[in-house]
Amino acid sequence: MTNTTTNPTTNTTVNDEILVLGGTGKIGRRVAERLTSHGVPVRIGSRSATPPFDWEDPATWDAALAGVRAAFIVYSPDISVPGAAEAVGAFARRALAHGVRRLVLLSAVMDSALPAESALRDSGADWTIVSCRWFAQNFSEEFVRDLILGGEVTLPTGDQAEPFVDAEDIADVAAAALLDTTGRHSGRRYELSGPRALTLADVTAQIAKATGRELHDVPITPADFRQGMVEAGLPPEFAELVTGIFLETFSGKEAAPTDGVRQALGREPRDFPDYVRRTAATGVWDV
Repeated sequence: MTNTTTNPTTNTTVNDEILVLGGTGKIGRRVAERLTSHGVPVRIGSRSATPPFDWEDPATWDAALAGVRAAFIVYSPDISVPGAAEAVGAFARRALAHGVRRLVLLSAVMDSALPAESALRDSGADWTIVSCRWFAQNFSEEFVRDLILGGEVTLPTGDQAEPFVDAEDIADVAAAALLDTTGRHSGRRYELSGPRALTLADVTAQIAKATGRELHDVPITPADFRQGMVEAGLPPEFAELVTGIFLETFSGKEAAPTDGVRQALGREPRDFPDYVRRTAATGVWDV
């Protein structure tokens, strides 16, 4: 590469950087770490970054896109919400206007995420879609961790099983797609999951065994779950969003494991018990 122009904000060579939206979040920071380990400069896209990026303020998009060669798209607050498709489509078109054709979208295996995926496909970008099941790390890096520390996991999952996917696998696939120079990941949609479907009872039993703590899954209706979040001080619209995600995720419609990790990387996905052992060793579930 023979670039001679330098980004005045980040002091890196133009067209070397890869933009990672949500780069401080659960998946984005892992993707950023992998890119960095390959010697690729990363530009974090967030409200607190320099330059800042805000999905709700399109005026911030140009500076974030200027001079990057590819982008990892994580829509906030969630790709399933109304307006996500329009925002993803608009961002993709803005990226193309900046000459950024390689776009990798973090999506979810939910019908409500499909419009945003279509918006990226229809944009004319060189795209890859990484569509995921529920993250295993939600049990250690989200509010569910607090439930585990309290000894009772009250989530509106019913008795539905879910093939939880390890965030490390998601980041591996996304980074491979962003670094791809052969085109093998172009125009591909990978559905990522773990190798087995587990119920919440299975999950709590495994975490209890790994930590030596008493832990129970406690059934709760979606209505009571939503009301509990509101009573805990969370905004009603956020409680509605989270409850809706649970209802769609644990509907039983997509409970079978998929081979997306194998398709993308040529290996098997990480197993949930491995995540539990690895995470328990960090002490994150210790009181």
